Amino acid sequence: MTARTLIAAHRGGLFLWPENSAMAFREAARLPIEQAECDVHMTADGEVVVMHDATLDRTTDASGPVAVRSAAQLRQVRVRGTAGEPPPSLADYLAILAPTPVAPRIEIKSDAARRPYPGIVARTLAALDQAGQRRRSWIIGFNADTMAEAQAAGGLAGVAWLVEIPTLMDIGVEGILAVARRHGFAELGMTTGVLDAELIGRLRGAGFGVGTWGANHEASIRRTLDLGVDIFATDDPPLAIRLRGG
Repeated sequence: MTARTLIAAHRGGLFLWPENSAMAFREAARLPIEQAECDVHMTADGEVVVMHDATLDRTTDASGPVAVRSAAQLRQVRVRGTAGEPPPSLADYLAILAPTPVAPRIEIKSDAARRPYPGIVARTLAALDQAGQRRRSWIIGFNADTMAEAQAAGGLAGVAWLVEIPTLMDIGVEGILAVARRHGFAELGMTTGVLDAELIGRLRGAGFGVGTWGANHEASIRRTLDLGVDIFATDDPPLAIRLRGG
């Protein structure tokens, strides 16, 4: 747990720049924030690529699943709003952050059918090792088994299990804590709308850090800062920096 709430640029800061683009990460890396959050999927030939959705339709000039295209084919795709940049590979993203104090925060996604990509954890860790950035990187994600694989691999700054509202409703706080204890996660993440002082106290009392996302405007950012979570991912990192006080 930290002395003050840390800020992560969510998808690089999507209120300001095209989400999960090299442009966004270049801009985010210039800010006095602690982490830049990205999302990753896997290509047909096993490369890890930065993209939020399992399909290309929403954010690029192409369509269809990410997973059916090779890395070379994805280099021909263009991210909307970037003046022609392709989706960055994980290696591209890491290279942007490497010379800066902004640390990687990598959300491992599932495929279009919500199934984990076989081998994506190992590929992600290999990219971190090649870039010399495993020890300062966080791996985060909603799939507990995938996060458990990352946790078991070791050597990371931390692993955060992101908990969806249906999961919280299904197994409750004690169920969440039981899973987190079993796998040894450092942090639990929940959307800012479900967090309050009582819930944060229960999570912290059990020994876990608390992360969140969804605080993107002044009122929600102020509330999140007042709650004193360990880290939050925001779409407007400059506003978060100003409200945190620099």
